[in-house]
Amino acid sequence: MLMELTTINALKEWSVAINALESSKTIMLLRKGGIHEKNGRFQVAHEQVLLYPTYEHQQPFLLKSEYAELVCPVTPGWHPDTIRIGSWAAITDILPISEESTVNALLPFHIWNEHFISDRLKWKPRQPLYVLLLRTYKLPEVQEIPYLSQYGGCKSWIDLAQPINIEAATPVLSDSDYLEIVKEIRGIIGDKFYVPSL
Repeated sequence: MLMELTTINALKEWSVAINALESSKTIMLLRKGGIHEKNGRFQVAHEQVLLYPTYEHQQPFLLKSEYAELVCPVTPGWHPDTIRIGSWAAITDILPISEESTVNALLPFHIWNEHFISDRLKWKPRQPLYVLLLRTYKLPEVQEIPYLSQYGGCKSWIDLAQPINIEAATPVLSDSDYLEIVKEIRGIIGDKFYVPSL
């Protein structure tokens, strides 16, 4: 895998989800895309991304109970003055799915509950739900970067104003452990998946 030593590319995701990725509780994100996505559709803009935590739209009732209790509600428009960047990830698989039964079978592999799945499938029903599998790496030191207005809004991908060095980051899962989970997930979804050439 070709790895850049520094990057500015970031994927915005709920803070609780990033914590789960960083602590090896999950390797999976579920996406349909933000309101401001290009062409109104979710697209993977980068295959190596810093993980940028968001807080405003976290909804405890869409999470499994053990994750719901970790969410502190915030007022609309709230953001911290500085953003914690503690990890980056390689997106190893992009798996589009539309069948509710398949999504339900993946329930043990992610942090969301049945309400989230139902909600996501009903929103823009003609578009698939995308399962992203992420190989997460923790940075040797957490970076605190200033919040900038250009980071706001309902978009998945942003470019940070300053590059962050990812050279000495360490994987949260071993090669064998990660590949075993990927194999299980692929087995549930079947052979209709895209694997980026990382």
